[in-house]
Amino acid sequence: MPTYRCSSIVRSGKNRSTRSGARLGRSLVRFRSAVAGMTLVAAVAGTLVAGPAHAAGTVQAGLAHAAPQNHIYGQDVSEYEADHDWNTSPAQFGFIKATEGLTFRDSAFVRHWRELAKKGIVRGAYHYGHPSNDPIAEANYFLSMVNSQPVKRGDLLVLDLETADGLPVARVNAWAKTWLSYVKAKTGTTPLFYSGWNFANTYGHGLADYPLWVAYYGRSPGDVTPPADWKRWTIHQYTDVPVDQNVSALTPAQLRAFGRH
Repeated sequence: MPTYRCSSIVRSGKNRSTRSGARLGRSLVRFRSAVAGMTLVAAVAGTLVAGPAHAAGTVQAGLAHAAPQNHIYGQDVSEYEADHDWNTSPAQFGFIKATEGLTFRDSAFVRHWRELAKKGIVRGAYHYGHPSNDPIAEANYFLSMVNSQPVKRGDLLVLDLETADGLPVARVNAWAKTWLSYVKAKTGTTPLFYSGWNFANTYGHGLADYPLWVAYYGRSPGDVTPPADWKRWTIHQYTDVPVDQNVSALTPAQLRAFGRH
């Protein structure tokens, strides 16, 4: 299995690593690739199998992508891609990191949020969760950030859960259910659940009512079966080179239907 989106708290040295430094290694790979002037081409084969974890403008110019037939293409970014060029991006949907835990607010969130509004594509905000904290407090922290910016009909909300913080499966699962149900009750919007395939398969049972955004690398876009109780996935993140890249078998209108009303 691949490794996924890295905690900003981890990267700022405020907490222990949840991915054994894998994200740092990927950042070095991206840097070396940029220096070498390599052009990276996204995989294009693959179809959805129903059933079973960013680049600046200079890298964007070298991004060649074509989504598989019957899929739409999207990207997700954070402050580590603060200058990501949405204007030239081929993405039809985009996600932005908003918050993490109870203390971190992504410094590039506002810029990305506004750029996606200008572009007019489906947009969403995600919160990187830490089950060692109170789930309601984290949900409110996330909503305070998102609600501080203009809201558009169809905006998506996401829980990004990739760490157990050393807690048992039942505790982490209950934490996720509480966060998700609280955000849904507060906003009237069904949030998406993001995680790596293995993590979701272990900690995600009973969450199938929430659309699944699953990270599974090393496979063609859309070639992934859903974990745990999910019957289908909504978004497949298939690589993070040179930018986090995703596909969805839904149309933009269908994705927006999960969003704010």
